[in-house]
Amino acid sequence: MNNKLNNGFNTWQKSFEKETKKNFSDSKSETDEGIDIKPVYTKDDLENFSFVESNSLPGQWPYTRGPKASMYTNRPWTIRQYAGFSTAEESNEFYKKNLESGQKGLSVAFDLPTHRGYDSDDDLVMGDVGKAGVAIDTVEDMKILFNNIPLDQMSVSMTMNGAVLPVLASFIVAGEEQGVDRSLLSGTIQNDILKEFMVRNTYIYPPEPSMKIVADIIEFTSKEMPKFNSISISGYHMQEAGADNVLELAYTLADGMEYVRAAISKGLDVDDFAPRLSFFFAIGTDFFMEIAKLRAARTLWAKIMKDFGAKNERSLILRTHCQTSGVSLTEKDPYNNIIRTSYEALSAILGGTQSLHTNSFDEAIALPTDESARIARNTQLILQNETGVTKTVDPLAGSYFVENLTEELSKKAWDIITEIEELGGMTKAVKAGIPKLKIEESATKKQAKVDSGSRVVVGVNKYKNPKEPLVDVRVIDNNRVRDDQIKKIQAIKESRDTKAVDKALTNLTNAAKDETNLLIPCIEAIKLRATVGEVSKALEQVYGRHFAKSLSVSGVYGKHFEGDKEFMKVESKIKEFENVNGRRPRVLVVKMGQDGHDRGAKIVATSFADMGFDVDMGPLFQSPKDVAKDAIENDVHAIGVSTLAAGHKTLVPELMKGLKEIDPKSKIIVFVGGIIPEQDYEFLYENNVSAIFGPGSNIIESAEKVIDLISDNLSKE
Repeated sequence: MNNKLNNGFNTWQKSFEKETKKNFSDSKSETDEGIDIKPVYTKDDLENFSFVESNSLPGQWPYTRGPKASMYTNRPWTIRQYAGFSTAEESNEFYKKNLESGQKGLSVAFDLPTHRGYDSDDDLVMGDVGKAGVAIDTVEDMKILFNNIPLDQMSVSMTMNGAVLPVLASFIVAGEEQGVDRSLLSGTIQNDILKEFMVRNTYIYPPEPSMKIVADIIEFTSKEMPKFNSISISGYHMQEAGADNVLELAYTLADGMEYVRAAISKGLDVDDFAPRLSFFFAIGTDFFMEIAKLRAARTLWAKIMKDFGAKNERSLILRTHCQTSGVSLTEKDPYNNIIRTSYEALSAILGGTQSLHTNSFDEAIALPTDESARIARNTQLILQNETGVTKTVDPLAGSYFVENLTEELSKKAWDIITEIEELGGMTKAVKAGIPKLKIEESATKKQAKVDSGSRVVVGVNKYKNPKEPLVDVRVIDNNRVRDDQIKKIQAIKESRDTKAVDKALTNLTNAAKDETNLLIPCIEAIKLRATVGEVSKALEQVYGRHFAKSLSVSGVYGKHFEGDKEFMKVESKIKEFENVNGRRPRVLVVKMGQDGHDRGAKIVATSFADMGFDVDMGPLFQSPKDVAKDAIENDVHAIGVSTLAAGHKTLVPELMKGLKEIDPKSKIIVFVGGIIPEQDYEFLYENNVSAIFGPGSNIIESAEKVIDLISDNLSKE
């Protein structure tokens, strides 16, 4: 530091201490990522960087400032809206309206049965068909989905991992039957199975065969589909599951390294496929941290790919899609979500994303309506056309704070990547459950901060709205959708060549036993009108179906409430219950149907356990009958149902029915938490649900209500 700057800094420090009544050394605040944020930064904070090169330019190594020299000054980011619901016909109409209103690319959301490789007529998925995405059972559904949408002109992104083979095959065949050669198809298939084992849980097969499928798709598309991105390496779902930005960044890039190795194992040169790798990051509410994360991601990926021997510049460049946070959306005072989404979107833009999806404000309540989707889309149009953010490249470059934050994120993420590599790579780390537990620990810490009030969420734990608005929601008639899909499946099975389909499926099963690229026989089966479920089962004969073990953290939530009166009050009630009844109150926390998003369930389970409940965590993908059986056999006092995929109006009544069928005198109470529109509360209460906890509910308050309900219920016996 030169004398002039040094004197100026010392003067500022004295002023700061006087104004804040704090010592400068004690004034740092720590982020979720463990990064100390100072109240002021100077040019000295730009010295001795290991990763960030402060003098680099956009479009030049190490691409910190952006993958292209011109960035948005030449072409704005692509506006995408992730959408899909009900039938292919309804989703198609929704897509066409969005495209007419300025959307530039399609991002398809599939329903949970499709993700998990089940047809709509399977009894296991009766509550999930068409609920959290569009139902695709055959190529005919895919053709309807893109009816009058020219696939040689439209970029299509598909979030699909578990049933990636039949879904991608259906897209290819739909394009060809539309008259579009596969070489002209553009877009992205997510094809990121490792993060499914970590957080999202829409897997089908075990890790090793799942990784072969990933490699097969990279190999096929690199040779046959030069305009198509073979994989979207996704950190988004990690942050949604509770990962902080360092964990999201490190695990996403570590996943990418594993996929590069898988592709190389197929005999491909890194430059044959690396230019078509893409990424997908979440953008949360920590404005500058998210900007720095995208800059750090490009910086680290360039280094990683250089170490893999990439020579093509395009192989070194990390290109990414971003989506604003879903978990930051609140059911309470939901119009605040419009503001949250707006600055999250701006953060992604200032970080240099290539495409962007903005969430609708009502998605913490239900599927978005046409009007809420329009507001979300217009958020991007306003940012593109009214704010001036497209006029210059990386406008925050040179900021002492942003550059320092980029370096700190890079260093911390690199340390984690190094640890993963020392374990033998991400596949081995995932099998050991290490990333999953780290993310769950992070999620629990975040929830504890909100519940304790140390992290302010406007409208939830501070500045609450005394008059909560009732928001109109999109309602999906699950029974109608399922009936329609079943009729379509039946019609196709009656009209197709059954012997030819059976032969094609047998060929696919045999191909799974050797090194054949599985997408090739899969395309042939789909052409003959094999269903998504049939293709998945043909592979399942060889690979089996994966069932994860439930692991959970302990003590993390309670640690934040030592000495807290409300926390101790619940502990006291639980101890009193134990003294009276000879055992602790026992709660079974479950997910039902095909919804694998278990962040909420895991947080409830670990926090309730920290307060003294005896907690059982049910396995994923249980049927209501399975849950009822487990609850009665384990003699629980209450069942906590976590629901995020809108299946509660089907699955909860089935659970109640199952309890009564097994034990007509059952006194087990049921409480439900998750994304539930207020309009559905009466229905659930009529079906004997004892309590409902929406997004943003305080867990300590919820736990007190549950122990009171259990105690009152037993006192009536």
